Amino acid sequence: MNHVIAPPAATAEQIAESLTEAVHEHRILPDMKLAEDEVGETFGVGRTIVRQALRILAQEGLVTLERNRGAFVSRPSIREAREVFEARALLEPATAHAAATRAAAGDIERLEAHIADEHAALAAGEAGRALSLSGQFHVEIARIADQGTIEGFIRQLVARSSLVIAIYWRRRSALCESHAHHALLDAFRRRDAEEASELMKGHLVDLLSQLDLRDQATPPRSLREALDR
Repeated sequence: MNHVIAPPAATAEQIAESLTEAVHEHRILPDMKLAEDEVGETFGVGRTIVRQALRILAQEGLVTLERNRGAFVSRPSIREAREVFEARALLEPATAHAAATRAAAGDIERLEAHIADEHAALAAGEAGRALSLSGQFHVEIARIADQGTIEGFIRQLVARSSLVIAIYWRRRSALCESHAHHALLDAFRRRDAEEASELMKGHLVDLLSQLDLRDQATPPRSLREALDR
């Protein structure tokens, strides 16, 4: 008798990673409810695993757990939006400085391929994926800098930035300007740490300037909320 081996069930970490990617790509937007049953059916797991995954996302600030209501994708406030990009402006110039002194030929090639993937996603009309790749470019710089703790902070800030951009970006396509990444890559090639630091600082200031940080009405999260007076 032939026995069919069932595929292994997804772990909480794998589910959290998949949902994080969907947030980066704006397939999951702020205020969206992540119902336990729906998440469980999507990944073929029980509620215990789903709850573990949602707790991971809550620890990373991507999900808000509301008592008796469930899990919702977080909606950063205007103050939080400013703080996210101000924190990045403090951390990432120093990280770019360190990366410029450490980048090997293989690192440069990897960054080149990353930028090429960004352009390919944009050309294919996959703006969400291009945004995700753009954020990962910044995480990759922290990896090259060999700053593990700071890399973890930047990874969280980039994820938070995806939520901020989904709400407050002035343009429909929330992408890092391509010339900024190319200029950074050129500074890495020349091992010009000072220029890399200044370019990163200017790049993040420019991103912050593209945010419309004015009070905005929060849309209802359900028909019941929309009709409830």
